[in-house]
This record gives sequence, C-alpha cells and structure tokens, in this order.
Amino acid sequence: MTQKLTIIFDLDGTLVNTAPDLMSAHNHVMKKYGYETKSTEDIRKLVGKGAKSLIGRSVWGQARKEFSKIDDDGIKKEMVTEFINFYAKNIANESKLINGALNFLKWCKENNISMGICTNKQDYLAVDLLKKINVYHYFEYIAGSNTFDYCKPDPRHLTNIIEIMQGDLRKTLMIGDSETDSNTAKAANIPFILLEDGYTEKKVNEIPHDHLIKDFVGIEKIISSYIHD
Repeated sequence: MTQKLTIIFDLDGTLVNTAPDLMSAHNHVMKKYGYETKSTEDIRKLVGKGAKSLIGRSVWGQARKEFSKIDDDGIKKEMVTEFINFYAKNIANESKLINGALNFLKWCKENNISMGICTNKQDYLAVDLLKKINVYHYFEYIAGSNTFDYCKPDPRHLTNIIEIMQGDLRKTLMIGDSETDSNTAKAANIPFILLEDGYTEKKVNEIPHDHLIKDFVGIEKIISSYIHD
C-alpha cells in the first residue's frame, strides 16, 4: 500500500494570485495617509511576510526620513489595521487560483494526499479567502502568521502543521513562491517545489529549490515520484 504523502502550500502567489486585491487594500491605505500608490507588480515584490511588513516596506521605500516618526506616532499601526480591515472586506474580488491548481487539489484528494496551508497571512483571512474561492475543504489544517508564536521562515511554523496533521516529515513536500518558503523548507529539511514568477524580488536562481514549476499543470509527475519512493 502506498504511504501517505503530505503537501504544505504557501498561499499568496503560490496557490492563489492575491496581488490585485492586496494592491487595492494597499493603495486604499496609501491614499488615505498621503503616500504614493503602487502597481500590482510592485505589490508582488512586497508580499510574503504579512500585512505589517508589506505596509512597513512600502512606506520605508517612499519616506525613509519619516519612518521613525510614523512608527513613534503609532500611525504605522493604524495603517496596518486600516489595511487589514479593508482587505478583509474585499479579499476575493479579483483573487484567483493559479493555473492548474484546482485540478491538482482534486488529484491530491483522489490520491489520499494530505494538504495543509502555511502562510504569513493571518489565519482567519486565509480561511475566509479559501472559503470564498471554494477550495477550503481540500485542506486539513491552515496556519497563518498568528496561529503560533512564530511564523515563516521559522521552520516550526511548517513542522508544527505537519505534526498536527499527523504527517511524516520524511514524506512531506512544500510548495512556495519565495525565498521565505525556500528557507523554511530547507530549515525543516523538506523538499521544496518553487513556483516561478512569485511574490518576491529574488530571481529563480537565487532561491534554492528541488523542483521548479511555472504553474500546477503537470505537477502530478513530480509528486508521483515521491509517492512511489
């Protein structure tokens, strides 16, 4: 009998193209507080470490001299709250599954492969998004930046999920789109599949990976090699 496999997915930029809705929330906040808005391409380079990081890096890039003042006045905290509140209400306006992802999720389910989510998005936002795009039921466990006392790239974010799912570290893969995911998988000693053109400033050759995919079409061949090891 084939041993069960576990696959842990990153969310933003890996399973779902969330950049358009993140951009809308980001630009809503920037307009309100008098900063420049950004394009979807700009946002793709800022996503990956949560809302606080996204807002902080964006403001830092635009207003280095004002950054300490913003932080001291608590405005940065206000901006993050404003971002999350707006984003929560508009989380699935334009967000779409990455090409081939739905068929792959179905294939995994049919082949008794356990699936979980490891994201630096807050967990309640991740759950809501997955429900609104109708794929929540595929996942056994979803952990966000606020689920534990640590998050990616801390490997415990990943290994805790696997433990909770009663998975085997030796029979687990991670799929992600950034150096944060790669570093997390490497620290946990888990094979890493990198999705091209992710939410990162790094080039593909700068991100360690075991396999490279452009989307989820045909990924079953890679996964099958691990099922039958």
